[in-house]
Amino acid sequence: MGVEEQTAESTRNEVDGVAVEGATAAAETELKVETTASGTRYPVAPGYRVNVRTGPGTSYRIVRTMPLGQKIPIYCQKPGETVTGPYGTSNLWDNIANGQFVADAYVYTGRDGYIAPRCD
Repeated sequence: MGVEEQTAESTRNEVDGVAVEGATAAAETELKVETTASGTRYPVAPGYRVNVRTGPGTSYRIVRTMPLGQKIPIYCQKPGETVTGPYGTSNLWDNIANGQFVADAYVYTGRDGYIAPRCD
């Protein structure tokens, strides 16, 4: 898959096109699914700044990169490119807004497989 890169001056890595911050960031973020009146939000893996793309694969254009500690809604899910992340290997991609997808392998949902309806 991706190439991991680290320098002596930094604890920032690049894995499968996702920026990975040092282990201290991982310890600071609590993995907790949050349910509010506006819906359920799922945490991105601690220490990762995940790329948001226009479709379900790394060949799709990057729309933005999410900040550390971000929690996201998942409106629907779609199969696409298989990606390996901190939560395993999966071909599921989560739709977080109109035309915006993140790899499910980087989102803590509490279980494997679909947790939302399939996207059309």
